[in-house]
Parts: sequence; structure tokens; C-alpha cells
Amino acid sequence: MKLRLSVLDQTPIRRGSNAVEALQESIQLVKIAEELGYKRYWLSEHHNIATLAGAAPEVLLARLGSETRHIRLGSGGIMLPNHSALKVAENFRLLEALFPGRIDLGVGRAPGGDRLTASLLNPSNTFDPKEYMQQIMALKAYFSDDSTPGTVHEKVKAIPRISTKPALWMLTSSGESAYLAARFGMALSFATFINPTGGPEAIDAYRKLFTPSEELQQPEASVGIFVFCGDTEEKAARMQAVMDYRLLSISKGKVDEAPSYESVKDYVYTPEEWRHVLFNRNRMIVGTPDEVKEKLFALAQSYEVDEIVVATFADTFEDRVRSYELLAEIAQLEALSYEPRASRR
Repeated sequence: MKLRLSVLDQTPIRRGSNAVEALQESIQLVKIAEELGYKRYWLSEHHNIATLAGAAPEVLLARLGSETRHIRLGSGGIMLPNHSALKVAENFRLLEALFPGRIDLGVGRAPGGDRLTASLLNPSNTFDPKEYMQQIMALKAYFSDDSTPGTVHEKVKAIPRISTKPALWMLTSSGESAYLAARFGMALSFATFINPTGGPEAIDAYRKLFTPSEELQQPEASVGIFVFCGDTEEKAARMQAVMDYRLLSISKGKVDEAPSYESVKDYVYTPEEWRHVLFNRNRMIVGTPDEVKEKLFALAQSYEVDEIVVATFADTFEDRVRSYELLAEIAQLEALSYEPRASRR
């Protein structure tokens, strides 16, 4: 099968680095991803997490768009309950006006951090799933040229008024939002890197229940996962050890840790912790090119999708880039005028 790859950039701040450098790395990485033939480049929204720099994807997307020409750009995603639906629609219509035909608006309902921060971002947020559904309806109405008479959407449209719209994606790690995506005729991306269970079933239900919309006539789905591909077994094993520890720490609420291999290599897990580690390994694919290729295509087949959205953490930016290079080779992406890593400055 022909596999398409995309990037999910969570703007990680590497150990010993800072937010300014992390954002510069995103600018470099999007250009490399475009050259390598990646389909789209998404940014996540996180708040009050010191190891991630991406609090405002819509701002960084404007810069990334000016640095690229072809790759699709979008949010993976905008955490809609944190915001006004109208303001989100205006932000992404403006991005669509700047970069026509290249913008994806992916939305989710998680807070993108802790609940206290989410309540400060939007004091009217009640965390009620029904309100999220109402926001989705409002978002689609702000983008639509046709509105029900007598509603606020008849009078208020997202500006600028342009002839194209961003593609709408729903991001989920559960089956519930898959049903919403089907009902509203949106594309769906399942976040296996958050929840490794229930994804194939959610996408299958989405396809069966999909209702065509003005924006999307046929169901479209992808799966997102953490991936690190190393040139050697040793490099892959070291990153596996770091990811094991990091994801376990996050589950304990230690979101601001950026562990090194040296700091975790001698850690002794309790039996309960090790069960968590083994579970978390289903959220990632780590290995050498041959190992990653087998698991990557198996993932695509189990979800019956032809697009995988890859999030990659690494100790160095060079290792992160190299992983994306190896993945592009595995999937035989059609590269543009790409220069090998050794010759790139």
C-alpha cells in the first residue's frame, strides 16, 4: 500500500534548550518536511507546560506558511473549549486567505493542559460535552455562506470573506468524537499517541455513520502516533528508554520533565510502573528502519488508513530530523529538491 506521512509538531523544548530555539527548530523542520514529501504539518496547542512552546498554533502557522510553498499546514489541534468559535473561525479564515488551499483546522475538546489553566483561558468553559458539540455547529456556521434565517450566523460571518475554506478535522482519542465527526461530515484523526485502544473501531464506526457535508463528500481518516526511527539499534534503544520514562512521568503529573538517557537508564520500575510502560509502548513505534517499517505499515493496515501523522521527540534536533528522513525513505515519499543532511546548512 502507498503510505502518506504527516508531521505533528508539539514544539518540544529539548533538555538544555529554550522556547526560542524550539520555535526556530519548527521553522527548520517544516521546510525539511516539505522537501521530504510529507503531506501536512500540524501544530498542537498546549498550555502551562514548560517543556512545550506551542501555546498558540495559529500564530506560528502564519510564520510556517511564509517559509513553505506546498505542504498543508494546520492545527493538531485547536482545543475548541478554550476559545470562542468565532475567533477560531476568523483566525483560520485569515490563514486560508494567506495560504489558499493549504490550511487544515483540526479541533479537539481536551484542555491541552490542566483544568485550572483551561478555565482561565475561557472562564465560561463548563467542560460540558454538549457545549463542545454546539461549538462545532457554530464553527461550521461561521464558515458557511448559507445560514438559517433568524440565527446569529445570518448576521455574523467569519472574516475575511473569501471563496475557500480551511479543511475541517476532528481530533480524538475516543469513540465519542468519532461519532461527532461522522455526524458533521468532518475528517477524523485518531490520536493513538494518547490512547492506543479503540482506534480501529472508532474509525470503522466513523466511516459507517459518515454523513457527507458541504466540505467533505467522503470520509477521510488518519492515525497519529509517536515514532522514533534510529540508524542503529543502540540509538533506538536509548530513545525507547527515554520515552518509557517520560510517558510514565507524564501520567504521574510530572509534565515538565525532559529526561536524558543517562538519568533514566538505571531506573528500576515497580511491577505496576512496568505494566504502565508496556501499555504506553502501544502509543509509540521505536526502532531501526526495518523494525519501524514493519510496525508502521501494520498500524496503517489495522486502522485501514493510508495516512499516519508522526510526532517525534529526540535528544537532539539532528536525531529528530534524521528520524523523519528515515521515515520518508521507508514510505517512499516523493521528495522535492531535497538536500541530504550532510550538505544542509
